[in-house]
Amino acid sequence: MKTITFATKNKGKLSEIKAKLPEYNVIGMEEAGIDIDVEENGLTFEENAVIKAEAIARLQGGIVIADDSGLEIDCLNKAPGVLSARFLGHDTSYDFKNAKILEMLKDVPDEKRTARFVCAMALVCPNKKTRVARGTIEGIIGHSIEGGNGFGYDPIFYVPELKKTTAQLSMEEKNKISHRGKALDMIRRMLDEDTCDK
Repeated sequence: MKTITFATKNKGKLSEIKAKLPEYNVIGMEEAGIDIDVEENGLTFEENAVIKAEAIARLQGGIVIADDSGLEIDCLNKAPGVLSARFLGHDTSYDFKNAKILEMLKDVPDEKRTARFVCAMALVCPNKKTRVARGTIEGIIGHSIEGGNGFGYDPIFYVPELKKTTAQLSMEEKNKISHRGKALDMIRRMLDEDTCDK
């Protein structure tokens, strides 16, 4: 079984990736013995994904995947965007971040609460050019925190067609429609088409 290092310390994110790539031995940074914080100073999700993937690949070798993802809220000029993880402070809990966003949008009607999750995912294979995939899911910001699944902004991201937040979806349901699931489907096709051998 081929090993892929996924450049994350986020256990929720790693669980989603493992569920989507059961035929690979997917390990996170902790399991790979890598304890660094890569400075993601790109201006786009794609730039940050490439920065992280290439930095980990220089240390680890082999196949490395990294993603940068976040929430774009249209009425906030697409904030928090690439700063999603650092919004209101890097160590601020998502309970606080979510509550603050709901407060900021408390008088905004549904038709103006449009938002999307964006995920850019970079694939580094030895001796090959870095490739990038992008996935999105459209929705609106709900009016309350709902659901105990997922992580991050999932409890306030409402998908009208499903009448649920992404935190109310099972992992299987979420992986079929999520920004990360869509980006990973593209990465998987790249892996299937290309052996990524050293």
